[in-house]
Formats: sequence, structure tokens, C-alpha cells
Amino acid sequence: MLGKLLSMFGKDLAMDLGTANTLLYTKKDGIVLNEPSVVAIDVERNSVLAVGREAKEFLGRTPQRIRAIRPMKDGVIADFEVTKQMISYFIKKVITGFSLVKPNIVICVPTGITQVEKRAVIESAQQAGARDVKLVEEPMAAAIGAARPIHQPVGTMVVDIGGGTTEVAIISLSAIAYAESVRVAGDALNNAVQRYFQEEFQLLVGENQAEKVKMTIGSAFPLPEPLVMTVPGKDIVSGTPTSVEVTDEDIRIALSESVRAIVFAVRKALEKTPPELASDIAEHGLLLAGGGALLKGLNELIMQETGLQVVIDEDPLTTVVRGTGKTLEDRAKFSDVYIN
Repeated sequence: MLGKLLSMFGKDLAMDLGTANTLLYTKKDGIVLNEPSVVAIDVERNSVLAVGREAKEFLGRTPQRIRAIRPMKDGVIADFEVTKQMISYFIKKVITGFSLVKPNIVICVPTGITQVEKRAVIESAQQAGARDVKLVEEPMAAAIGAARPIHQPVGTMVVDIGGGTTEVAIISLSAIAYAESVRVAGDALNNAVQRYFQEEFQLLVGENQAEKVKMTIGSAFPLPEPLVMTVPGKDIVSGTPTSVEVTDEDIRIALSESVRAIVFAVRKALEKTPPELASDIAEHGLLLAGGGALLKGLNELIMQETGLQVVIDEDPLTTVVRGTGKTLEDRAKFSDVYIN
């Protein structure tokens, strides 16, 4: 009763604490924040200079006294103190003005998370100002966000490709029947692009530039129309600024190994799925969510490799936080999806 009363006066939040981006959702306003999970710190003064979108612009452009840090790695906390400061900043940005009541927060986490990593997420949120913290697994949140029938005895397959991890899960009766988590996702694709430029063109490109190339002309399957892009960088041999022209085929080659790892995880999950659930998936297809779902032709490649229908969520970047938000709005209905 006291919890319900406090919730009436507080502003409860749902959080997708991702490797690449952090999103916040409130019952009243829906998605209220979507910013990169980056913090810029002045090392000499031990102070935070920027968080989120502004801090991301610092990546690769900072003097020695300033560090641009991504405190989340492979979907879990890599730097506890910086993560705490980042969460605190985002909460204060969303909950403006004076508030006597601390918020309840529901946070989504990868399926392969350890007890130690769970404790780190909970403690960082509590120290950043949360009253009570609940956790929900990312594929479950994605299925809820896409309005899949998770409470029914029907198999639902979710492939959530985030920044640090790809989560493949088979869901039935509000539980994950089988899950496969691989630490190959958006960041690995960006790194693959950087390596390709270094090895093929002796060109150093920054992290943000590699991500831009991936999003602009990157693909997992041959495109109907070829794409070309001029990419600036630094020549490894001479050390001078230069640029090269690349095609979608070049970037497809660069991404091929990481994409194969994602497809392999999908096939492995299908192999481990009980026949009854497999028949449900064959009928309804699999759901693609997360930023990685936007990679051109990935749905076609998975279709070719598995023979399944592949459905990309209407807004794959926000599927998980929308699902997490639904569990916040109706805790009684979704109480069985929270994990310990």
C-alpha cells in the first residue's frame, strides 16, 4: 500500500541501459530520453564535463586531460563509478524540479548476465537515486514491446541486436525457454569496419566515422542498387589526412564475419528449440529488434539461412524500452517476467 502511495507522488522510470544508448520511459510521457551511453570526464579535476549526445562528440577528439568513456561494455557495467554518474545525470534530466519521492526503476539486462553483474546494475541505480530496482531480460522486454503473446503457450522467437550483445531467445508462458547470448553486435560491426579500412586501405578511421559508414552503406545481403561513399581518415604510412571511396560490397565483406556469428546464434537457438515451439516459430516467424535490426538486408539473410519469416519491429531502436515501460505500467500483469 505504501509503495502504491509513493508511486502516485513519484515519477517511476523504465530504463534500457544499453552499451550504445540509454533510453528512459515514464508512464505519463512514454520515451523521454534517448542518448548515447558516453561520459566525458576531466581527469585532472575528476569532474564530469558532458554526458550523452554531447559527450559522444568528444570520442577521438579529446586532449590528454579529458577522457570520453563508454562505461557499458557487452551489455554490462564496465566502469561502476562512471555508470552511476551517467544514470544519475539522466534521471535528473528527466525528473526536473523538487521531488520528495525517489523513483522506482525497471531496467532491462542481457540474458547471460551474472549475479555479480546484476548486483552492479541494481547498486548503481540505487546510488544514482532509485528507490526500488527491478530487472527484466532484454528479449522478454522486446517481445512485450512488440506486443507478442508472451503469456500464452505459444513459442515466440526474438533476436535483439544491441550495441554490445545479440540476444536470441525463445519465449513461452512468460518465461525464456532457451536463450543464446553472443557478444557480437553493433560495436563489433563498427570495429570490423575500422579493421577493414586499416587492412585494405591503410586508413585509420574513428569510431563515430565507422558507425556512420555502417549505417549509410553497410549491408548483410546484396542490395538491389549499389551504394558508394567517400570516407575520410588518416593514412597509416604518411600520417596525413586522406579519404577513400568504398562500396556497399566492401563494407559487406568487412561485416561478414560478425554477421555470420549472429546468424549462427540464431541457427543454434533453433536447433535447441523443442519441436512444439519450433512449429509455432515456423508459423509466426521471428522478431528482429534493437539497432542492429536496421542493418540493410539482415532480415533477408536470416530468411535465406533459416527459411523463417523475419519481422522487423516498427521502431527496433525503442522496442526494448517500450516493453520495459509496459511492465512498469502494469506490474501486476507482468510481475512474473522480473528476474532475481
